[in-house]
Order: sequence, then C-alpha cells, then structure tokens
Amino acid sequence: MNQLCVWSRPNSLHLLVQVFSCYLKPSLPQKIAHSTISRRFGSIAATTLALLAKEATFGGETANGFDFRMTAPDQTVEEAESGIRDHAQALLQVKTLIESEEWGEAQKLLRKSSSYLKQDIYTLIQGKPGTERPLLRQLYSNLFNNVTSLDYAARDKDATRVWECYRNIAVTLDDILSRL
Repeated sequence: MNQLCVWSRPNSLHLLVQVFSCYLKPSLPQKIAHSTISRRFGSIAATTLALLAKEATFGGETANGFDFRMTAPDQTVEEAESGIRDHAQALLQVKTLIESEEWGEAQKLLRKSSSYLKQDIYTLIQGKPGTERPLLRQLYSNLFNNVTSLDYAARDKDATRVWECYRNIAVTLDDILSRL
C-alpha cells in the first residue's frame, strides 16, 4: 500500500500550528484495476449464477407456469407425430374441468398439456417445407394465444370468455391437425 503524507494548515486564524498527518492511501491493486474482465462477462456470470441458484432451489419443476422451451433437443418429427394426438386430446380434456368450474385445476391441466403440444407442433412445423410454414405458424400463434386467453379467463372466473376461448382452441386445433 502507498503511504501519503500531507502538510496542512487549518483555516482558522487563531491556530498557528501546522498539522502533519500520514495515512494509507486506498488504492486498488494494479492487477484488478487493469483487469481484462468486462462488464459483459460479469453480467453473464451473474445471470448464470442466478439461474443455477434458482434451479438448485426450486428443482426441475416449474410452479405450474408455461414452459418456454420450444422444442425438445432430441425430439424427432416422428416422435412429435406420435405424441401430438395424445397431447391435443389432453388439451381438450380441460373441458370437464371447465364444466365443473374448477378453475385452478383447469389452469394447471391447460398449462401442462399445452406445453407438450407446443413442442410437438413446433417440431412438425420445422419439418415442413418453407412454403407451408407461414400458414401453420399463423395457426400455431392463434392456438396458443387462445390458450393464454383461456388461462386468464379461468383466473378471472369468466365463464363466457372461457367457453369462447375453448371453442376457438378446438376449431384451430382441428385445423392444425388436418394440415399436419
């Protein structure tokens, strides 16, 4: 550490004494001050740490939220084709919970089944030729916008809006399945 010594004279006129004081000069070591660590690297490290801490704290389960992964990394088109009918049927089974007005359970089933269906449909769209994709993407967007709207309507316990969204989901899902 560097030592700094300073002579100082007080501003008061009645004190005629000079003061001599020494203190340690605070400074960062030169290695840290001129380090090659950038802000970007630091923010990436902090984000990674936060995500790992979340994973360690909460495990692999999400709290009944939407799963934002688009495709399973190892999912093939054949696997998506074999699972899409079951996942579509699971999504439509939310109807029984809607009829009995079990809104919380309906939301849980809706979120779970829609995330699997989303993966399957996205994988199948990616396997289609480029000319067929725009229409399928539009239907995909329409389907999952209605799923989100149904989720919000169930949260608000708005039965008419729930049934409207459910009918839109059923129609759009039939359209998508007929094109895939």
